[in-house]
Amino acid sequence: MSKPIIYQLFPRYFANYNETRAYNGSKEENGCGRFADINKRALKSIVDLGATHVWYTGIIRHATAQYNNPAITKGKAGSPYAITDYYDVDPDLAKNESKRMQEFESLVKRTHEAGLGVLIDFVPNHVAREYKSVCKPEGVEDLGENDHPEWAFSPLNNFYYLPGERFTMDKDLQGYEEFPAKVTGNDCFTSHPSENDWYETVKLNYGVFYQGGREKQFDPIPSTWTKMRDIILFWAGKGIDGVRVDMAEMVPVEFFQWAIAAVKKKHKKFLFIGECYDPNQYDSYLAAGFDYLYDKVGMYDYLRGVTCKGWPASGITAQWMQHGEERLNHMLYFLENHDEQRIASGFFCGSGRCAEPAMIVATMLNQCPVMIYSGQELGERGMDMEGFSGIDGRSTIFDYWGLKSLQAWANKGKFDGAKMNEAQQELHEFYSRLLTIARDDKAVQKGKMYDITYAQGEGFDKQQHFAFLRHIKGETLLVVVNFHDREQQMRVQLPNDAFVYLNLEGKTNATGKDLLFGKTYNLDFVPDGVLDIVLPAWKGVILKIK
Repeated sequence: MSKPIIYQLFPRYFANYNETRAYNGSKEENGCGRFADINKRALKSIVDLGATHVWYTGIIRHATAQYNNPAITKGKAGSPYAITDYYDVDPDLAKNESKRMQEFESLVKRTHEAGLGVLIDFVPNHVAREYKSVCKPEGVEDLGENDHPEWAFSPLNNFYYLPGERFTMDKDLQGYEEFPAKVTGNDCFTSHPSENDWYETVKLNYGVFYQGGREKQFDPIPSTWTKMRDIILFWAGKGIDGVRVDMAEMVPVEFFQWAIAAVKKKHKKFLFIGECYDPNQYDSYLAAGFDYLYDKVGMYDYLRGVTCKGWPASGITAQWMQHGEERLNHMLYFLENHDEQRIASGFFCGSGRCAEPAMIVATMLNQCPVMIYSGQELGERGMDMEGFSGIDGRSTIFDYWGLKSLQAWANKGKFDGAKMNEAQQELHEFYSRLLTIARDDKAVQKGKMYDITYAQGEGFDKQQHFAFLRHIKGETLLVVVNFHDREQQMRVQLPNDAFVYLNLEGKTNATGKDLLFGKTYNLDFVPDGVLDIVLPAWKGVILKIK
């Protein structure tokens, strides 16, 4: 498919127009966004921003303090990754709790009518400690329903057990009983996990005998495999277009090879995006059928380092080169998501505008998809003390909260940006122009890339500057960015090798119109030609050559 532009949206606060922000507040105090509040105006605004897909985060029903034991629930709103029923949606997100699934289905329909694809989370590695499916289809066997808890491990079981041991923690569990204890979700094989473990979750058993040298017992197919495959098919049947797979590398790749093939047999274009952090496993998971994988430990970490740690911009080259042609366009680029700190936070670089050159690189460099997290385009700082989540540079996923930046854009559901300040308006305009270029321009969608940074000489600071070409027959783009905190006079050389590799036709007295802000530059677009350009601090240009 062509290059996806993904907008990650957390409904709990994206569509929350309540401006009360009480520390550790309840849903009644602080409010909660709902499916119905993501209206046509909201979706049109996301389309206008340049997105092709929306990743609705936190849809499947998960543990909350209202419905589950607070001692094993993180925050009043709970973690969206502690699933309590794979066949249900979060009641908090519905106006009418008894019709919550219908309200979600209406959102899917509304999203498709706006021209956007729909992604949700699939959490295959772990579930909430109090998992019990009430909404499973008739005839479906629940997870753990026929387990033998007296066995520490068996491929017949859906969970791992610690026979003879009771689940305990260094706090009052408020009447919660678990005997025998189940293994905790982060592969924590102890009955006494710490506050730093994923103590609110239990690990699912795919037939890997961890305490037996990680022996794989996959024949016959473990029951967890068939149950999880059927869960994906259930949601595919609801009309969604794909899933973002949480902690994919903690689940055996053999399961995904089997399950993805089964899903794509019925839903050919269904997308699988994997959260993976181990480059040594990338090829295996792509071979198993994943369409895209996170490029967190590569491109994300490096662009963050260039932006706020003084890493040389020339090192960006090594980040894309490490993947090779087969892997490169299957990596997902981003600068924010719910796990990472906000760009504008005091933990990153303190201002959304300072990441503009990094975002240009992430968006324009390759055919691979790019993702932004709602609020990123507004300079959301994530520096609130919400409750369970403290001041950590992230927007809480555990508390009921409203984000000032999103509320300024939403303006009580009008999504007209009337309450945005000047800085928010300027940053939003930048993202809108950049992402729309990436969505609509054929050279970005399907063209080749040639990194010309290596060929630069005097007048080009490889510590702070980066440049590359994108080309498809009939269209050429020259992208130049400045990571320096001061205005820079730059001399960009066009190497002969680029013309050969891209099969470019040189043109004297050419013009380059900046697609971002409209300024036109004159240049000799010929082998070994030179462009002299002045770029403000933290800015870039995308020149369409004519």
